[in-house]
Amino acid sequence: MKKLLIANRGEIALRVMRTAKEMGIKTVAVYSEADRQAKHVRFADEAVLLGPPPSNQSYLLGDKILEICKDLGVDAIHPGYGFLSENAGFARQVKAAGITFVGPSPEAMEVMGSKLGAKEAVKAYGVPMVPGLDHAISDIEEAKRVSLEVGYPILIKASAGGGGKGMRVVNDPSEFEEQMKLAVSEATASFGDGAVFIEKYVGSPRHIEIQVLGDNTGNIVYLFERECSIQRRHQKLVEEAPSAILTPAMRKEMGEAAVNVAKACNYTGAGTVEFLVDETMNFYFLEMNTRLQVEHPVTEMITGLDLVREQIRIADGEPLGYNQEDLAINGHSIELRICAEDPSNNFLPEVGTLETYRAPMGTGIRVDDGFEEGMEIPIYYDNMIAKLIVHAADRETAIERMKRAISEFEISGITTTLEFGEWVMNHPLFQSGDFDTKFIDKQFNADSLKKEDEGEAIAAALAAALFYQDNRPATTQAAQGEGESNWRRNRTNLR
Repeated sequence: MKKLLIANRGEIALRVMRTAKEMGIKTVAVYSEADRQAKHVRFADEAVLLGPPPSNQSYLLGDKILEICKDLGVDAIHPGYGFLSENAGFARQVKAAGITFVGPSPEAMEVMGSKLGAKEAVKAYGVPMVPGLDHAISDIEEAKRVSLEVGYPILIKASAGGGGKGMRVVNDPSEFEEQMKLAVSEATASFGDGAVFIEKYVGSPRHIEIQVLGDNTGNIVYLFERECSIQRRHQKLVEEAPSAILTPAMRKEMGEAAVNVAKACNYTGAGTVEFLVDETMNFYFLEMNTRLQVEHPVTEMITGLDLVREQIRIADGEPLGYNQEDLAINGHSIELRICAEDPSNNFLPEVGTLETYRAPMGTGIRVDDGFEEGMEIPIYYDNMIAKLIVHAADRETAIERMKRAISEFEISGITTTLEFGEWVMNHPLFQSGDFDTKFIDKQFNADSLKKEDEGEAIAAALAAALFYQDNRPATTQAAQGEGESNWRRNRTNLR
């Protein structure tokens, strides 16, 4: 591999380019008009404009990306995540053009891109699955009967796509048909595929995923788990590795199940197998993401592996060069997604200019970003500004390190999830590891950050008042005499 085009933008494009540079591989950036001044554009050896800001006029133009590859002599494409990363048709075009696609085969993408197809593929491997239908609903009466057998509440779920779209919880048989119509309509609008199926609804699960790597000779290993239960609207905000609740035995069992999922589709490259874990520690296969994950840095921190380097090596035909017994967990890592959104206003996305942007530094701190001070957050793409990652010897120290890193991260001009991240790190349930995917719904509201802000303001006011009292001229202090306030007399109690 001599020249790599990164068919993406922002922090992931820059992340891939840095590893490619270390490997002596030339890089090509593509960009939209909104990203002319982006860091990944300036970092690359070459950069080519794709088109206007909307994704369908720029980053989703597979044919144009392939033309650029031909013009510049590119021999490999890394898709990052999002955009074309799980588009089997694009991967097939890349292969047909004689260009290396840094990712799995189009066939593996197609199998795992359909939740029903994935269920069918892994069935023979004994991977635990949530009770329900393993085929699309065509007979409503059959679906109702199965729903009664597995027990309400049940979940009607779109076969294609993700992000919580095309999902409906049904608590009573009388609601079934109405909720199914809504799920089909949303799935059709979002993914162009109205196929839906049903599963038992696991009310308060944990979302735990396993990172896998597979080479072209059939060797597949698992790189342990990531805890991804801190979510809003089915999208993750805080991730950590390893999970606080998995025993070594359960970790091994889930890891081996993930490897079997990968074997079911002859998987190559980096992929993630997602599981739900219920209140009694039963785990169920959810889906497989056939790409690099946003949260991959926490796995890198605890294993010492560069997952992008491993992706490139595998795509280049190299064997893994290690087996499961060679891998071990080193310490604990936590990632906070810093997004341009207002947590106190239902995490409403924001756009604006980064008037101040200064990232923290120091031992065990990593920041993956694609922005600089003075840059605008465009409205056209995902609103993640940066990923703040910490690593330490144990979970308690990692939490304290994250709190320190958050306190040193300076961002102004736009509301972000930084303060929310601090709230999570300070929450007793997070600190104890006793949380699930309903954590934000149950524990967080619009007043959560306001209360913390008020507490900090009161503390600051008290500190300022104490400083003033201690440092004002002696004549002024004497002049007050009997007029001194009760707060002044009792200030030693406040200290």
